[in-house]
Amino acid sequence: MRSWIRRVLALALLVCSGLPAEVRSLTILHTNDIHAHISPSENHTGGFAYLAAAIRQQRANCSDCILLNAGDLVQGTPVSTIFHGLPVYELGNLLGFDAATLGNHEFDYGWMQARKFVQTANYPIVTANLLDPSGELFTPKPYVVLQVNGLRVAVLGAMTDDLRGLTTPRTLGDCRTLPLVETARKYARELREQTDLVVLLGHITGDEELTLLGSAPEIPVLVTGHLHRGIGQPIVRDGRVLVRVKGMAEELGRLELQVDTEKKAPVSWTWKRIAIDSRKIEPAPDVAKAVKQWESQVTARVDQPLAVSLRAFTKPEVKQLMERAIRDETGADYAFINEGAVRDVLPKGRLRLRHIWQIMPFDNMVLVGTFKGRDLPAVVLDRRKVEPDRDYTLAVSDFTAANQGTSENLRTTGLEFPHDVGLLRDLLIDWFRKKKMIAD
Repeated sequence: MRSWIRRVLALALLVCSGLPAEVRSLTILHTNDIHAHISPSENHTGGFAYLAAAIRQQRANCSDCILLNAGDLVQGTPVSTIFHGLPVYELGNLLGFDAATLGNHEFDYGWMQARKFVQTANYPIVTANLLDPSGELFTPKPYVVLQVNGLRVAVLGAMTDDLRGLTTPRTLGDCRTLPLVETARKYARELREQTDLVVLLGHITGDEELTLLGSAPEIPVLVTGHLHRGIGQPIVRDGRVLVRVKGMAEELGRLELQVDTEKKAPVSWTWKRIAIDSRKIEPAPDVAKAVKQWESQVTARVDQPLAVSLRAFTKPEVKQLMERAIRDETGADYAFINEGAVRDVLPKGRLRLRHIWQIMPFDNMVLVGTFKGRDLPAVVLDRRKVEPDRDYTLAVSDFTAANQGTSENLRTTGLEFPHDVGLLRDLLIDWFRKKKMIAD
């Protein structure tokens, strides 16, 4: 009898060992770099009511869906700037995120305000490598484990190592990041033992994306943000997959995975980008109502006529306009604005104050310094000739002055800008109002 039982058990084990691992489906809906675009842009893209409608349509009859956001929910429109981002997080609660991470612009209103964002969100915000001034994790948890369709999905948050160079010292305070790749790999190794799939939700640079794909085999799926521009196809390396959509709520991503629970990795996937076009989507009524309530509180302040633009201006052309305005308003010989400070284009036609708030949502100040010609940064001169021993004035934003050594800014150090001449946005408004007609 006992030998018969042993034979049956052995046969059962043999049969079981030959069975394929269980494969379950998972759908990740994702956004990034929404930047407070709660209403559609001039090109009819984005808007929270339209994004919410698209999300709800994608989630309908979807038993394996989760929704993630890869940072920078705030900063970019007057509602965010005037009310320091909190209305955007309140509206964000209506979108139904399951998890999110922080972006660098969450710190534009100060690190204490970023902490309020974490408290306001009714979904978990996770970042594994971000420390507060006391040296503790900035968010309550480095990751969250979501239970979906029988899968344990670990969502691990991550912040770019470039955070300090993307903010001003007064807003970031003593917050700092731990090394991104090392920290992410450490947590991912731990999570592989407890979960079926690790998803890195990162607000990271393009170089960091590729580094993680190339050197972090513990992380099979990456959902990222920070670059604003989307990608046409998933970036794939050794069976690991990375996705990112356009910012400003222009797109919603849908990544459909078949997950092998033994390998703890996807065995196949499909991905698509869903355009958020306000001309083709019916807005979600509850979100539209909430957006209208907040927009009504700023319209009197920002929807006043300012000037007329005889043509549309691209972001590089807006940068040139801003530098020209700074020179004209301050009398400086040279002016410099970093490309990342230019947040929108300018359309042809009537310009309103809102347009200036949207190209310059930051509360940056204009600083002026005096330098010998030989000390002026090459990026400012752009091949223009100067006399080495002559004094010249250079006007920049306080952000550029604080981060002057970075590649996006002056690419030098040691320059001092002692003269504060006021808020950059106000300076731009004064210049546009005086010009009345913008032609070039």
